[in-house]
Amino acid sequence: MGIFSQKPVTFFSEKEKENIVSAIQQAEKMTSGEIRVYIENICSHTSPVERAKEIFSELHMYETHQRNGVLVYIAIKSRKLAIFGDEGIHQKVGQQFWEDAVQKILHHFNAKHFAEGIANIVLQIGNALQTHFPFNQQTNTNELPDDIVFGE
Repeated sequence: MGIFSQKPVTFFSEKEKENIVSAIQQAEKMTSGEIRVYIENICSHTSPVERAKEIFSELHMYETHQRNGVLVYIAIKSRKLAIFGDEGIHQKVGQQFWEDAVQKILHHFNAKHFAEGIANIVLQIGNALQTHFPFNQQTNTNELPDDIVFGE
């Protein structure tokens, strides 16, 4: 059994899960944007971007006030991933930002640093969100949960 044969919920140690959630919380302290991480075994679509869009909708991520939610999607056994940003942030950073982010996370994954790669990309996304959607103490609320969502 290889590394990609595990269930997504047991793929990471408790410490690794805590580090990813901590990265989400740290990133969201800088911005009004929202970041979610979704991990499952099999991507049910040919395109991981299409699956990410589907999950984005299922998680109600289109409902953020400024349309600035970002989903990091990973299918462990399928070895697919996508980073999908809502229209508010996508209009600000453009397609190349997402493509570059995928390459950065793949660099970590190729070195078998999965949790570190996710945490690092979450923080980089947070920096981009901060540039375009800075945190405002008077108006900012945490619109979406910070936990990792594990699919099947």
